[in-house]
Amino acid sequence: MAAASLLFLSAGASAMAQNDASKPAGKTRNLVLIVADGLRWQEIFTGADATLLNSKDGGVWDKPEDLRKEFWREEPVERRAALFPFLWGTVAKRGQIFGNQNKGSVGRVTNGMAFSYPGYNEMLTGFPDGKIDSNEFGTNPNMTVFEWLNKDPEFHGQVAVFATWSTFRDIFNQQRSHLAMQVGWDEPYHGTVTPREEMLNQLYRETIQLDSEDVYDSFLQPPLLDFVKARHPRVLFVGYGETDNWAHSGRYDLVLRSAHEFDRYVQQLWETMQARPEYRDQTTFVITTDHGRGSGLVEWKDHGVDQKGSENIWIAVLGPDTEPLGERTRTNPVTQAQIAATLATLLRKNYRSDVPPAAPPIEDVLTKHAATAAQQP
Repeated sequence: MAAASLLFLSAGASAMAQNDASKPAGKTRNLVLIVADGLRWQEIFTGADATLLNSKDGGVWDKPEDLRKEFWREEPVERRAALFPFLWGTVAKRGQIFGNQNKGSVGRVTNGMAFSYPGYNEMLTGFPDGKIDSNEFGTNPNMTVFEWLNKDPEFHGQVAVFATWSTFRDIFNQQRSHLAMQVGWDEPYHGTVTPREEMLNQLYRETIQLDSEDVYDSFLQPPLLDFVKARHPRVLFVGYGETDNWAHSGRYDLVLRSAHEFDRYVQQLWETMQARPEYRDQTTFVITTDHGRGSGLVEWKDHGVDQKGSENIWIAVLGPDTEPLGERTRTNPVTQAQIAATLATLLRKNYRSDVPPAAPPIEDVLTKHAATAAQQP
């Protein structure tokens, strides 16, 4: 990477992660949590909704026939693969995915609100907090599992947050946690910059904003990949927001396109990391959403207690500690609150010993070795 420094780098993040011979080969050493905001389980498991591929109910500006050609197939298995080729071609084949309620696999939030800040708090701390009842709540009083891991000498300075939504500053309580962070419309490159980096900074400065708190997914991706290549984080959060934004805008065509791009971004990140020895075969991706949405011709645009089904989510896991069981059917329910302890356990850390209110990990995605090691002091 050029001499440019990235704004979000902490001093400790410059320490590169090297292979540790003391760790068992083939086990998770690096962890990435990736979230597509408000992306419904219905699209994940059945692909495009035929009733919304039109201007009347789906707000489609594209030619419906072009959209159908790109994303419509007669069979749900083919539709979902067209929309999410990496998720179904790689993640589901080599890992596990939960949340297809049509097949007896249920994923839910437990916060009773089904919108973003309460969902991210539940996901990242391991428990719901009824006091967090607004996206404008302010700084999070609860410590996230990312902050907790950053306190561990093994991971200190190697934990980072990349997200399109500026509110993640509060969710991760940046003032207290001191996590390396690139969120919202903050320019990503500082110091001596290359022409490419200055061009990206210029786009951040001058692009007309659809949402002043939420940068476009495509703007987040280049600095994210640059950071991974240059700084080798051990623990990484990545949050993409467009799937939720376009749904609220009533543009189903752009929901589908942003969901398809989300899948491509996850593939890019996976391939970038797998191409590097410090990540190859020792990195786990956990991929999910913060909440569901309503269904039908109107309520798909929104989510919350008034939109039935907004509590339903999906969770996918790909990595060396997760048995390749594919799409899970007829399983015990999984919850959003289980994600925090699952992340820690995959890194062989016992989060619940310090945070007893946290829900237990999802045992099905853990090898016996990882689960046992996490219980050790």
